[in-house]
Formats: sequence, C-alpha cells, structure tokens
Amino acid sequence: MSTSQEAASRPPAAEPASRSGTLLKVAVALVAIVALVLAGKELGGYVPTFAEWVNGLGLWGPLVFIGGYAVATVAFIPGSLLTLAAGAIFGLAKGTLYVFFGATIGASAAFLIARYLARGAIERRLEDRPKFRSIDSAVGKQGRKIVFLLRLSPAFPYSLLNYGLGLTKVRFIDYLIACFGMIPGTFLYVYYGKALGSLAEVAGGSQPDKGPADWILLGVGLAATVLVTTIITRIARRALREAEDD
Repeated sequence: MSTSQEAASRPPAAEPASRSGTLLKVAVALVAIVALVLAGKELGGYVPTFAEWVNGLGLWGPLVFIGGYAVATVAFIPGSLLTLAAGAIFGLAKGTLYVFFGATIGASAAFLIARYLARGAIERRLEDRPKFRSIDSAVGKQGRKIVFLLRLSPAFPYSLLNYGLGLTKVRFIDYLIACFGMIPGTFLYVYYGKALGSLAEVAGGSQPDKGPADWILLGVGLAATVLVTTIITRIARRALREAEDD
C-alpha cells in the first residue's frame, strides 16, 4: 500500500477531537446551569435579609438593590420577592424603575455569558445541519419581536430564557430593546409590594387581593404566548422550505 493510500485510509483525527471538545463544553455548561439553579434556591432564603439591609442604606439603597437584583437574575434566584420588596421600600415609580434596571442588567449578563461561552460550540454543531442553521438565522432576524413577546408571556421561565436566548442568533441590541416587555409584569408586582406596605408582610408571603389588572396581564401574557409560538412555527417552516430549495 502506498503512502498516499495509507493516509487516505486513516480516519481524520481532528473531527473526533473537535466533537469531544464540543461535548465537554456542553457538559460544563449544563453542570454550571444546574449549580446556579441549586445555588439560587439556597440563596433565595436570604432575600428578605438583603431587602432589610437595602432599606437601611439610605442613598446607597437603590444602587445596591439594582446590583443585587442583577446578581440574583444571573444566579437563578427568584426575583418575585425582590420585586415585591422594591414596592415596599421605594414605592411604585422608583421601585418599578430600579427593578427594571436590575433585571435588564442581569438578563444582559446572562445572555452574554451564554453567547460567548457556548454559542461557538452550537455554531460548530450546526455547520453540517443547514436546516437548523436556517431556522437559527431566521429567528435572529426577527429577534426583537420574538423576545418582546417572550417577555410578556408567563409561560417561559425568565432566568433560563436569558441564557437560552444567548444561544440563538438574536442580536444583543434587539434583545436589550425587547426587555421593555418586562415592564407590565414588573409594574404589577411592585404595586403589590407597595400595597402591602412593609417588608415584614412581603417576607411573610402576604399577597394583596388580586383585581382586574391581574386578569388583564394574564390575558396579555397568554395572547403573547400563542402569538410567539405561531411566529416561531411559521419562521421554522419557511426556513426549512428555503433550506430544502437551496
């Protein structure tokens, strides 16, 4: 057998190495997400203590609260109690503003972590899958609309969604603008915290009586869920047809 024939008969070494590297990155990412979820559940019990501390910080309170909310978002710590606390501490207008800033910073950080730590591995996996690559590209082109509807919908887990969207081709600027979709839900929860009026009631799990605003927000959220599902389905079908035609 000639040297050229021997070289041709050898399996390529780079592909298995590349594949194992990709699987390792995916495994590390999954372990990190599980660790964050578990840590978030554990640290969630300290949210009332953090809120009490913020309440006593005076002028530094808003800045510390925004930073804490951002960290909580990245670490999968449930933000509902912090949002209620914002209403009790800062009132309706300022509370909504501070929660929005903290949630947006945290959501952006989670998006960028996923984008720059795991997106490359996904792109390599899609190189030989033109159909999925076409869907990914098509979703990216309508990212602002899709992310905005996802933010309105209560059906998609907020913290996990931040990381998941970082794995798509959605542009960061579109993702950032679409964060305004969080405002209706944020406003309602901050209003609840203001209505309760004290951190003791918030920490104790008290909830004010729900009114028409809850049903309106629920209806908007359900409509957004149906709409975003329909849009993504149509995008996927169109992208698949175009990929098959190519």
